[in-house]
Amino acid sequence: MNALYSVLAVLAAYLVGSVSFAVVVSKAMGLADPRSYGSRNPGATNVLRTGNKTAAALTLLGDALKGFVAVLAARALAVRFGFGDGTLALVGLAAFVGHLFPVFHRFEGGKGVATAAGVLLAFDPLLGLGTLLAWALIAFFFRYSSLAALVAALFAPLWYLFLFRPDAIAAAVAIMSVLLIWRHAKNIQNLLSGKESRIGQKKAAK
Repeated sequence: MNALYSVLAVLAAYLVGSVSFAVVVSKAMGLADPRSYGSRNPGATNVLRTGNKTAAALTLLGDALKGFVAVLAARALAVRFGFGDGTLALVGLAAFVGHLFPVFHRFEGGKGVATAAGVLLAFDPLLGLGTLLAWALIAFFFRYSSLAALVAALFAPLWYLFLFRPDAIAAAVAIMSVLLIWRHAKNIQNLLSGKESRIGQKKAAK
């Protein structure tokens, strides 16, 4: 029975992760679908290209909260349903994968930076805060969201192993990092060719 509850928890986390706040917020605020301009990525950085900082902030908050809440809810129910670290790791990973491949949005998802941050914070505050600090430092000095995300993705699993030990959650963090880097393949090419957009750069006028 515990295995069934674990499967249901992972499925629920995926469904929660599948809610794309970039799409939802943009539609609610009368903005263009973020998949139709800029990087075509449904995430806070692309929404910011519209110049609407409120929409970008709400997108960032919503995408982070869904990862945070999914893991936190599973942790709160751990004793009642017998969830171990393995289930918590899978729940966090499922919320992240839901953002990347959302069932509610034709599997056209974002790159997962905000959702990953929420998951990491729920796994452990020191893990999340340390990773966010790494992101913030790179973003502040270089003004590239993608570069900051890549550095944070490399930093997170190493930071987890420094803080704790190899376990199921460490594996989930490593998998999320690999997926996040993979989702940034085009950004890596743009960075190398000098074509990557900087934080806050608006979409080009048509």
